[in-house]
Amino acid sequence: MSRAFVGIGSNLDGPGAQVRAAIEALDGIAGTRCVAASRRHRNPPMGPADQPDYVNAVAALETGLDPQALLTRLQALEAAAGRDRSGRRWGPRPLDLDLLVYDDRQISAPALTVPHPGIAQRAFVLVPWAEIAPDWRIPGLGRVRELAAALDGAELTVEED
Repeated sequence: MSRAFVGIGSNLDGPGAQVRAAIEALDGIAGTRCVAASRRHRNPPMGPADQPDYVNAVAALETGLDPQALLTRLQALEAAAGRDRSGRRWGPRPLDLDLLVYDDRQISAPALTVPHPGIAQRAFVLVPWAEIAPDWRIPGLGRVRELAAALDGAELTVEED
């Protein structure tokens, strides 16, 4: 089994509920088990400001799927939630699932880059991730805890159930 971390985000159609449902759906992927999930964090959009705030979380998975097969399943979950990939970059979406890391592998393929690009600058990824795996070493970047501490996460607020 391999360990993968997935970033989860939503800012449409009940974002908190979308993130909760996504965590449950991740656990339902064949050959995969969700072993931990962070709290949900609300934050302003990274992209265009004319959209609602996002709710984000990070989940840890144990999986027997290879990285490309896992990405295919993640994209199928996004589509089932109503994600339209033809929209504007960093625009609003009901569900966004990013394969952040897969074990200690570094992958650079046309459809998949791991570690996910830009994670070292994203408090909305690193702060939730540090809740569940602070000592995880992101290949080529460092420990999650140290990367999160270097960012200003002041715009993040924890979502209560």
